[in-house]
Amino acid sequence: MELILREDIDKLGSRGEVVKVKDGYARNFLLPRRMAVHATAANKKIVEQERQSWLRKEATVKADAEGLAQILNGVVLEFARKAGEEDHLFGSVTSLDIEGALEGKSFKIDKKKIVLDEPLKTLGEHKVKLHLYKDVNAEITVNIIKEV
Repeated sequence: MELILREDIDKLGSRGEVVKVKDGYARNFLLPRRMAVHATAANKKIVEQERQSWLRKEATVKADAEGLAQILNGVVLEFARKAGEEDHLFGSVTSLDIEGALEGKSFKIDKKKIVLDEPLKTLGEHKVKLHLYKDVNAEITVNIIKEV
């Protein structure tokens, strides 16, 4: 069955592409979720108009994310935590802590966009990556000092 995709779908295609899929996949998954429409001439025109609108919107969202990334690249956050003798923290600094500190500096960043492999558990300066948009990233500095 030939369909026109209305969204990007991994391992299948991108928005506006005409793809050939099995009938069951189309009937049971793509069509009910409105991720695709039948490949007719009328639908091709409609999907192309949606695609152009989406591209314009994408460009503005990406530009906003790039502007935010330039501002965030210089941000330094400082946390005071209790630590043991070898500078290991009794607790840790998590993405939720970083989100709260960024909100304190008037930045609204979702914790899911903060890239931490594991919570920060040592004193010192750490670089933390923020994934703001598809290819737009920022890097902030998190400084953890010993609480007195």
